[in-house]
Amino acid sequence: MHHKNKKNIIWRVRSAYFISVISITMVLFILGITGLLLVNAKKLSDYAKENIGFTVYIKQQTKPADIDRLEKVLRIAKYSASTMYVSQEKAAEIMKEELGKDFTKVLGYNSLPSSIEVKLKSEYAFPDSMIIIKEELSKFSFIKEVFYQKNLISLVNNNIKKLSLIGFVAIVLLLITATALINNTIRLSVYSKRFLIRTAQLVGATKKFIRKPFIIRSIISGILSASISSLSLVFLILFLQKNFENIISIQGIWFIIAVTFIFGTIITGISSRIAVNKYLMLDSDELYY
Repeated sequence: MHHKNKKNIIWRVRSAYFISVISITMVLFILGITGLLLVNAKKLSDYAKENIGFTVYIKQQTKPADIDRLEKVLRIAKYSASTMYVSQEKAAEIMKEELGKDFTKVLGYNSLPSSIEVKLKSEYAFPDSMIIIKEELSKFSFIKEVFYQKNLISLVNNNIKKLSLIGFVAIVLLLITATALINNTIRLSVYSKRFLIRTAQLVGATKKFIRKPFIIRSIISGILSASISSLSLVFLILFLQKNFENIISIQGIWFIIAVTFIFGTIITGISSRIAVNKYLMLDSDELYY
């Protein structure tokens, strides 16, 4: 019977330690994901902005040499990320696919103009930049129109600003929540050993001697949790890179892992010290409440 009770106690201690490690791991993993989003925030923002562009419509009867010259100018322009020339014939094919019928047979001719689609670099994806670009292109007399969605550009930029603010607030709140969760996990772990602490006091053990094993154990839990969460984060990044290479970068991963280890180690160590000190200063009667 005694042997069975001993095994039950050992199992409860190990399961409590396992639950503590898992809880801290989950908190650190969520922190790591947040850090990953923070590191990749600019890349995500640039990806969104570089999907913004404008279309240059060319007048009919324009010489091919003039079109080639314009395309070269747009390709090497400081604001251009990429360009694509769409001929009259290609435009007609696209329209035919969208409408589901050949509109040229109804009209008797192809009324669509040739065009050049330009994707903007992220630093030029602003309404003010588009006004300047439009003015620069006005010197080409054979350009019929420079079309861009002004409302879309403004909407994307405003949403990015809002998301950046929300992201900053979320990170601050998450750090506070993570600290509180890890602190509570450590406190519960120490709470289960409060009578062991009092027993050690009664046999004359110093406060430093009692605190030391708790702090070391908590720090080891923090390191173990940080190791598991970091490994999980690396696998997540590799998966995201495989599927979203242009959006997610592995750059900064070692910084995130380092911060995860430092945060996990410091918080668990401090929380353990505070929790043990609390029970060292309680009266024997207060240990039952």
